[in-house]
Amino acid sequence: MAFDAVNMADWQISEAAEKNMPTPEEWRDKLGLEKDEILPMGRLAKLDFLKIINRLKNKPDGKYIEVTAITPTPLGEGKSTTSCGLMEGLGKRGKNVGGALRQPSGGPTMNVKGTAAGGGNSLLIPMTEFSLGLTGDINDIMNAHNLGMVAMTARMQHERNYNDEQLARLTGMRRLDIDPTRVEFGWIIDFCAQALRNIVIGLGGRTDGYTMQSKFGIAVGSELMAILSIATDLADLKERINNITVAFDKSGKPVTCRDLEVGNAMAAFMRNTINPTLMCTAEYNPCLVHAGPFANIAVGQSSIIADRVALKLFDYNITESGFAADIGFEKFWNVKCRYSGLKPHVSVLTATIRALKMHGGGPKVVPGKPLDDAYTKENVGLVEKGCENMVHLINVIRKAGINPVVCINRFYSDTDEECRVVRRIAEAAGARCAESKHWELGGDGALEFADAVIDACNEENDFKFLYPLEMKLRDRVEMITKEVYGGDGVDWSPEALTKAKMLESDPQYADYATMMVKSHLSLSHDPTLKGVPKGWRLPVRDILIYSGAKFLCPCAGTISLMPGTSSNPAFRRIDVDPESGKVSGLF
Repeated sequence: MAFDAVNMADWQISEAAEKNMPTPEEWRDKLGLEKDEILPMGRLAKLDFLKIINRLKNKPDGKYIEVTAITPTPLGEGKSTTSCGLMEGLGKRGKNVGGALRQPSGGPTMNVKGTAAGGGNSLLIPMTEFSLGLTGDINDIMNAHNLGMVAMTARMQHERNYNDEQLARLTGMRRLDIDPTRVEFGWIIDFCAQALRNIVIGLGGRTDGYTMQSKFGIAVGSELMAILSIATDLADLKERINNITVAFDKSGKPVTCRDLEVGNAMAAFMRNTINPTLMCTAEYNPCLVHAGPFANIAVGQSSIIADRVALKLFDYNITESGFAADIGFEKFWNVKCRYSGLKPHVSVLTATIRALKMHGGGPKVVPGKPLDDAYTKENVGLVEKGCENMVHLINVIRKAGINPVVCINRFYSDTDEECRVVRRIAEAAGARCAESKHWELGGDGALEFADAVIDACNEENDFKFLYPLEMKLRDRVEMITKEVYGGDGVDWSPEALTKAKMLESDPQYADYATMMVKSHLSLSHDPTLKGVPKGWRLPVRDILIYSGAKFLCPCAGTISLMPGTSSNPAFRRIDVDPESGKVSGLF
């Protein structure tokens, strides 16, 4: 039975649902796991992925379903809620279903966006653990990453203080000669802390480090998190960590974690992060939570490991991509699936009447401010015009050969006529379409949605990548711009063009993934351009190189790896009961 989502806060629904939440031992029986395949951690448990994969290696994979969205308002359009709702709807239909979702960052949880647990009757539980660190993966990543910075800054101090003979005699280390103006690495913390974007470290004397400019980024933006999302096992994780470029020496050569002799210790800190954490929806559908990488400089999805495990345990595995289909789905399609070798069956395009009205010319949507009446009163004309964005992204999904299903994530203020327009246009574009009220009603509100996904899964598809791996970087970016974003072409800044030519001429980078960085609030690079912008070109100003993850990130616009905390952050409303220890105020 669904809870009263209209009058209950998310944390209250979670607290009520947790009363009957299966224990790790009960999950072991439900999922048919061996005793040593589940690793209890309080109310939660991790799964030993290698043992499960090895035992079930001959079992066919289940259906692979990705959830994405139209270009969102700044409020988001409910991909996590839709993912949980689909699990619940399929569960109501008697299917063996589960999911694989990202772990949320403490930054957004304590800022404006709140947690990424879904909402209403379609959320992940236990919500407190999920929102406040879970089983410690992000803390392990912070320790590993910051150890890399400790190793580098200490090395720079010792090389300054000792001559070559002393360095060799006292430490056994060779001189790396790191250029302090070309340090790529920074420190990380899992909060939005704008005061730490630009800092100076090493103030004091000769034994207080090396004085230089430095920086903090948010933990989920760390290359270590990006690596965790694509690693195949612990050996792969360790090798990728050792290959991370932390800086360049004074002759321009990269200095890696292997050069600093710290990569293995960093991997040791991350030894437990390799295993997914088992959670569930408010209706007790199992869901693996693993990794939480940025959706701009990384894949923005849960891990390949979580998907591999889920596809063996469940007949239907639901996974979610960050941002909209032009970014998250494109990376799922051309990066994650290429690395994993897994073939998706269906992509769900989440749409809201609110976002469609925005794309149709509705007033600006500002987080923290009341919505204009245009978004809460019927306006079929705005919705119809805004469907251009939806149709464009349906066509992007179809280019991958995947069957698209449009889910109208229905709000209480949406009207039947507005939804009928969306359905008509979506079906004319070649997609299945279903309304869903999972937020309000849980699985019972997602039955039509579940049926559409089952139907789409049973239809053959012809999955194919947008470009071959042999294609040169600039050609890839040109193709993504034209075929996915709808732009006319690419303009490279002199610096970016020089980098692109260098990267294309070096065979070392031939198999690096192309990880586009641009605004998620528009199909273009300009967040103010809504709908389907015409007559524009993508300006690429720089290319970031991540040698551990093996990503090349062409940047269309500025990027900050350290968000800022707003003037009305969520932490003001979060509290803990000193008697019971229960947390309230999470949303």
